[in-house]
Amino acid sequence: MLFCRSHILVLLISFASLVDAVAQTSGTEFQKAWTIPLEGSILSEPDLLEWADESLDHLYNMRYEQADSVFSLIQSRYPEHPVGPFLHSLTIWWKILPTLSVKDTSLDQAFLTEMNRVIELSNRLEGDPRFAFDAMFFKTAAYGFRGRLLSDRREWLAAAQDGKSALDDVFKIADADTSNADLLFGVGVYDYFAEALPRKYPIVKPLMFFFPDGDSARGLRRLKLAAEHGRFVSAEAAYFLLQIYTVFEPDYSESMTYIRLLRDRYPDNALFHVLLGRILSRWGQSKTARAVFERVVQFYEEGKAGYVKPLASQAHYYLGRDERRGDSLHAALAHFDIALELESGFSHDSHFRVNATLQKGMVLDALGRRAEAEHAYNRVLGMREYSSSRELARRYLKTPFGG
Repeated sequence: MLFCRSHILVLLISFASLVDAVAQTSGTEFQKAWTIPLEGSILSEPDLLEWADESLDHLYNMRYEQADSVFSLIQSRYPEHPVGPFLHSLTIWWKILPTLSVKDTSLDQAFLTEMNRVIELSNRLEGDPRFAFDAMFFKTAAYGFRGRLLSDRREWLAAAQDGKSALDDVFKIADADTSNADLLFGVGVYDYFAEALPRKYPIVKPLMFFFPDGDSARGLRRLKLAAEHGRFVSAEAAYFLLQIYTVFEPDYSESMTYIRLLRDRYPDNALFHVLLGRILSRWGQSKTARAVFERVVQFYEEGKAGYVKPLASQAHYYLGRDERRGDSLHAALAHFDIALELESGFSHDSHFRVNATLQKGMVLDALGRRAEAEHAYNRVLGMREYSSSRELARRYLKTPFGG
């Protein structure tokens, strides 16, 4: 679920040239976003804000039916406004997110249809001065979300075109009201990654010649303001901060701050639940991580909403790895077998499928089942490569893993 270079490149394209569009935020007094009315936007209407708060709480807790029920109420109230289909599309988006590791595309068309509808309705509103801001806001958001999905599906040109389509309006949105924390999210993302991405991946430095300079410290400040004070993007900003402090600036304390924030706000979100376990595991908190992953497996087996096969597979992978390191080899093998079975219905070789196969081979070697271990290693050689997966498979084909 963590960002790769391709995703960040699309984000840079989407938010290019935003840095100078927003005034400095130091000294600005922030209230919860949209409590200060913004002329020409239904997003300041008290009824809508109340419904939005309720529906987003349902959404991020993966109570999809309840969220859609409120979204339908909003759509019936504003039938020609893009807010309805946009919110409906978020339900689909949050069904897609937990499956990104396995590239499940079964909901892609439904999601793209809703986003296309948002863009269509936004275009109709552009000629009405009363809704000029809303037309820009929702069309830009639709292009951004659509671009994120297209980049994950490796449709780079289409994703880049969506980012480019958002540029004209995003200037005006960012400059509309610098006391609204939601409007700092996009510039915060750009500001951070425009500086951090070339630093971490020098290969993209030549591309940055065409973009304004970023400021990662300022980007972090803006994202934190959006996470703390935002209304519509608070969870998204916290999620980005979690990714930053896990991948770009690894920091256990900061990572735990944002995963705890998300878990406290949305305790029924299965994705956040798994990410908590992954962060604990990454920083060596194996006993606590194990308890988290065991709970994830329990919820999956009980059929709890949001606990889908790819997330259960991740939990079993980490439990298997923990058992292998503790020399509980038969238990480890069982977890890896379950992880692989859970992903058998998906065509994509995920990080977890590949590494579960590799780790299974290592366990089989340690158990003295060399022929089966060699079969697993050879399978790894025919799969997508993650980190040093093929190198390790070749090593253990030459010299058996020693336990």
